Amino acid sequence: MKIVLTLSALALSIAPAFASCGGEKMKDETASSCVPGQTWDPVTSTCTATPSS
Repeated sequence: MKIVLTLSALALSIAPAFASCGGEKMKDETASSCVPGQTWDPVTSTCTATPSS
């Protein structure tokens, strides 16, 4: 019983560290899903046409 309680406490104490790791990666994956010729607009959270010169 002590071992189960100890392992449960350990798992609960380190879980938030793993949950916060993927936040930036998720944003990067969303931004890379725009079609060629478009870029990610973080303000509107959509892909917008890239202006050409």
